[in-house]
Amino acid sequence: MPTPETSGISRRQFLTLGSLAVGGLTLSDVLRARAESTVSRRDTSVVMLYLHGGASQLETYDLKMAAPVEYRSVFRPIPTNVPGMDICELFPQQAKIADKFSLVRSLNHDVGIHSDGGIIVLTGKRPTVLDPASLSKSEHPDFGSVASKLRGVTAEAALPYVAIPQAPYMTRPTYLGLHHAAFAVGDPSRQGFQPPGLSLARPADVKLLDDRRALLSQFDQFRRVADANSHVGATDNFRDLAFQMLTSPKTAAAFDLKQEDDQLRDRYGRHIWGQGCLLARRLAEAGTAVINLYINTPKDGPDFTNWDDHIANAGRPGHFAGYMQTRLPYLDQALSALIEDVFARDLDRRILIVVVGEFGRTPRISQNSTGVGRDHWPQAYTALVSGGGLKMGQVVGATNSKAEYPTERPYSPQDLLATIYRHLGIDPQFSLNDFSGRPVPILNEGAPIRELI
Repeated sequence: MPTPETSGISRRQFLTLGSLAVGGLTLSDVLRARAESTVSRRDTSVVMLYLHGGASQLETYDLKMAAPVEYRSVFRPIPTNVPGMDICELFPQQAKIADKFSLVRSLNHDVGIHSDGGIIVLTGKRPTVLDPASLSKSEHPDFGSVASKLRGVTAEAALPYVAIPQAPYMTRPTYLGLHHAAFAVGDPSRQGFQPPGLSLARPADVKLLDDRRALLSQFDQFRRVADANSHVGATDNFRDLAFQMLTSPKTAAAFDLKQEDDQLRDRYGRHIWGQGCLLARRLAEAGTAVINLYINTPKDGPDFTNWDDHIANAGRPGHFAGYMQTRLPYLDQALSALIEDVFARDLDRRILIVVVGEFGRTPRISQNSTGVGRDHWPQAYTALVSGGGLKMGQVVGATNSKAEYPTERPYSPQDLLATIYRHLGIDPQFSLNDFSGRPVPILNEGAPIRELI
């Protein structure tokens, strides 16, 4: 088998240019596999804000001020423009536009482990073996990889599945192949942002493009020899399509945040979450089916933690509310800007926004010598949905007086995924073949949330 050296390219070129940074495969590999689409494409997109760590329902969208002090939220509720829908006082921008989203307060499952809970929420499949250390990886693809497989690539060669700034750590495309993994673009708020592996600036020097086309051709030749299972019959066509994506004005424009007005960029927020939400809207407009925003911390540094608000999160003692007072306004800014922008552009039927984590937090506050916090609690938590042509301005389901478990209209992550698949035009009962060729339904259970339809 030829090596990078014997095929006439340097190892550095092989790793940094030829691979195009898409799961270690050539972009033409990705496009060839994705073109085998089994459903008709629809002009719809899903933007998911995945709250890594599990946001507290009691400090966001399901405050219980009548509960005993050891249960109730540490924040006050404020009214929204929807009568009877109160949310956290640190969400004033969302309160103004509550008629443009709905809350599902009765989401629940039974796995209080970060990785395994995330697998259930993102794939709809329960892991065979639970890993208390949260090191498990999914045995089935998440909904973004499924959409990549079944929706394929658009006529404008838009990437079907994009992750900002990184892909969820617990899921993988498994039997669909690495070419259906999320294309992780990094932090869009950083100076000089440009996604890895795609030359988005269209250089005036045509020779540079010709050189890159030649390098892509050499790398494809290397991959054809290396991958005995690849389908090489249409390699030339897919290489041309890969080059089209590489130099596509529409693809370049989608990633070029400098095209947006500075005031709008400021409205979203000059941080990872804000610029990530803005980029997500642009990618959805360009035809990307699924954009997963990994909502971990809005900025880097010791002043920020993720949503895992147990005692001494990330080794930091003190009252957990202090970190939420820093974190929640960033979410309020970015999410409200995204929702307003989508509706203002009349994209609210095309784009579905979903905000959810792997679980909620324990209703009873924990306390010891190092501080206070809430632990993992999958039995009851809230998801926010906006757009997608669904019914907005309502609260679906309810929990008991301490937010311990649902008392009305309990829904599962599978029901939420079925709602997402419905929007994407994908039949959740459709089956994909696993490594052994056995058909595996996309979802084993669940149905779209009917109050939203």
